[in-house]
Amino acid sequence: MRVTLKLATSLDGRIATASGESKWITGEAARAEGHRLRAEHDAILVGVETVLADDPELTVRLSSPAASRNPLRVILDSRLRTPDSAKVAAANTLILTTASPRSVGQAEVERVADAGRPTPEAALAALSRRGLTSVLIEGGGQVAASFLRAGLVDRIEWFRAPILLGGDGRPGVAGLALAKLAAAPKFRRLSVEALGHDLWERYERI
Repeated sequence: MRVTLKLATSLDGRIATASGESKWITGEAARAEGHRLRAEHDAILVGVETVLADDPELTVRLSSPAASRNPLRVILDSRLRTPDSAKVAAANTLILTTASPRSVGQAEVERVADAGRPTPEAALAALSRRGLTSVLIEGGGQVAASFLRAGLVDRIEWFRAPILLGGDGRPGVAGLALAKLAAAPKFRRLSVEALGHDLWERYERI
């Protein structure tokens, strides 16, 4: 399974202000590239906190033929807090949970463990059983950190806007609990491209 982490942050790695405001950190060109990345993957994965905070559609919105391909939307939701009214509570959505399954709109619900949170390994195993081979992680910081801690992120697509949100902003990657620098996940930069006022940086795992 190829795992790509997509980040859209300020220069200091924040995805939202302390109050949760996040639309829009990056500009139109960066957002368009983000939709193209969605179209290139079999699934888009977010945590339930992103669903509750932003109510995203997680669809591909492009003017090209690629717009007709919408990947499976995957929500990590340990306690099944995704509301029936959420935009993702529809067909072509899979909710992975550790709670007793129940209906959530038209989404499919699958229990992947009996306790705790759905682990990155369990999530990828569930997607592999469906024949999927690539997933784009779009948020939030806790989900990004969990996949990085597990060593499962193969590539990072990082869109950075020329703004600073400060230490009270919400981080794109939550705590990694690193005791030593040697334990930090390591990546090699592949390219840097200007998209209007934003930067698009691409990395692969070493």
